[in-house]
Amino acid sequence: MTDAPHRLDCSAAALTANWRALARLSGAAACGAAVKADGYGLGAVAVATRLTEAGCRDFYVATWAEAAALAPALAGGPARIAVLHGARAADLAHADLPGVRPVLSTAAQVRRWREAGAGRACDVMVDTGMNRLGVAPEEVADGLLDGLALDTLLSHLACADEPDHPLNAVQRARFAALAGRTAAKRMSLANSAGIALGADYHFDLTRPGLAIYGGEPVPALGAVLRPVATVAAEVLQRRLVRAGETVGYNATWRAPADTAVVIANLGYADGYHRALSDRGRAYAEDAPLPVIGRVSMDLVALDATGIDIGEGDWLRFDPDLPATAAASGMSQYELLTGLGRRLERRWA
Repeated sequence: MTDAPHRLDCSAAALTANWRALARLSGAAACGAAVKADGYGLGAVAVATRLTEAGCRDFYVATWAEAAALAPALAGGPARIAVLHGARAADLAHADLPGVRPVLSTAAQVRRWREAGAGRACDVMVDTGMNRLGVAPEEVADGLLDGLALDTLLSHLACADEPDHPLNAVQRARFAALAGRTAAKRMSLANSAGIALGADYHFDLTRPGLAIYGGEPVPALGAVLRPVATVAAEVLQRRLVRAGETVGYNATWRAPADTAVVIANLGYADGYHRALSDRGRAYAEDAPLPVIGRVSMDLVALDATGIDIGEGDWLRFDPDLPATAAASGMSQYELLTGLGRRLERRWA
């Protein structure tokens, strides 16, 4: 609906600039893109088609349902989609999706994929220390992957956002030891934060996610990234709250003096979380308006003292993901992927 009272303004220029910056930092390695969780909340089709035009060729989703939703938009082009959660028995019905391959992560999945049709391309995840998904390096050494049409051997860093964590070097060494042990055409270890760890972590392909969307997994990347998504909402009412009166549920905010307050059409059902109660902020042009009181399901109150804004005007909410994460105590990933479906995604 084009006349909705709230929206998510998305910048294609910022999205592609972020990906190109990460591709440059990846050096000789190719640079892919994680577009799981519907493109981190921005819309996987909208993100992937724009990044394909920018030169991205490798996209990562979590499930086959996500792959099925994205594949038609990329069909016939140079891009490929990898499904990070592998191939369950129930997924084999989708195994012929064009340009889509699984990232196998257990011996049972490897056997299942062989039996489903030898010769079809796949990727494999190796666990090098995260203890999440992945076959063991010992299984690789014992020949588990022999004969597979293996495109990419992957692993995933557990602590890349802590550059000095000793597990980073341990995982890199374990992964590097697998070079030449399989028929894999490529090896891939680094996520967004892993790119910032340097060339030793890049291997043949990097797989950034958060940083593409303007998040800052490590301060070292902050200087090269731009915000991509900005929530905007219409003001439904302006009111004067008298000194001593309260605003919102549970009366958690009390006016220290007569205060101009605006109520905007945004709430936690839209992904503007209750954790931002009394902590978030919006802007009218360049003037900041702090959130006051509890964020409710569909509405949020803001202090508009000294600001000429009223019913029918629009506010934009702070697009700075690191700052909003620090204010709310939530992760940047949660803030993005929790964006509500009621928000119209507008690309410019």
